Amino acid sequence: MTRMQNSVTPWLLLLPAIVLLATFTHVPAVMTLIDSLFTTPRGARPPRFIGAENYMSMLSDPVFLAALKNNAIYALGTVPLSIALSLLMAVIVNSSLRGTTLLRMSFFLPTVLPMIAVANIWLFFYTPGYGLFDQVLGLFGFQAHNWLGNQDTVLGSLMALAVWKEAGFFMIFYLAALQQLSPTLREAADLEGAGRWYFFRRVTFPLLMPTTLFVMINAVINSFRLIDHVIVMTRGGPDNASTLLLYYVYNTAFRFWNTSYAAALTMVVLVILASIAFLQFGILDRKVHYK
Repeated sequence: MTRMQNSVTPWLLLLPAIVLLATFTHVPAVMTLIDSLFTTPRGARPPRFIGAENYMSMLSDPVFLAALKNNAIYALGTVPLSIALSLLMAVIVNSSLRGTTLLRMSFFLPTVLPMIAVANIWLFFYTPGYGLFDQVLGLFGFQAHNWLGNQDTVLGSLMALAVWKEAGFFMIFYLAALQQLSPTLREAADLEGAGRWYFFRRVTFPLLMPTTLFVMINAVINSFRLIDHVIVMTRGGPDNASTLLLYYVYNTAFRFWNTSYAAALTMVVLVILASIAFLQFGILDRKVHYK
């Protein structure tokens, strides 16, 4: 009886988490896959099975291809910059300089602000003519620029906002990892005459690689799921230059009410994220843990 209790008890403890995970993750994913194989029901017309027709339509959908390209650029731009900036901030606030408590609060403050509020603040920064950026650049003789209305600068403007918003959050993980490193490593390096940059490059950064993998996974997910700032600041314009995949899914499902095509788009996003996660866990995980 005791042996049976020992084998059943762990599963009973996991049961609430399993139910929640299945209810809000796995079952919706399966239902989304099924919906993507049918047409969207409209009025009295029931859904009709069309197989992979929705997926084939994506190959000739210019908005989807533009959103896919934009999201790739967005991810490649925000992920490395967020990781590098968060690591730099963590190293700064982990030092023995005066005022590090104020710096930690300042670096982390953007994280606690709602994205809608942040988007509205930066919307004022980017306003042509009297926005903060144009006011500062005007002091150096630069002309006013429509940052969010120009196809060449709109995506970069959204990326700058995302990096500013996320770097403080990732800094917390790096700071925790830095404070877990043994001080004897630094003492041994000092005895050997190693400089700070050499110590960071050869000792500190390699030991932070598990944290970097964790931060990288979260940064990639965020680059595909953040749409609040797009809705507030650009609505995908101009000419879909700032349309991201999740924003296109949102528009397709709730604006154009084509839920079956939106389901197919969602499955594509899930496949992309799953493929990236497989590469990160399957390849990078072995390297960061030195297996």
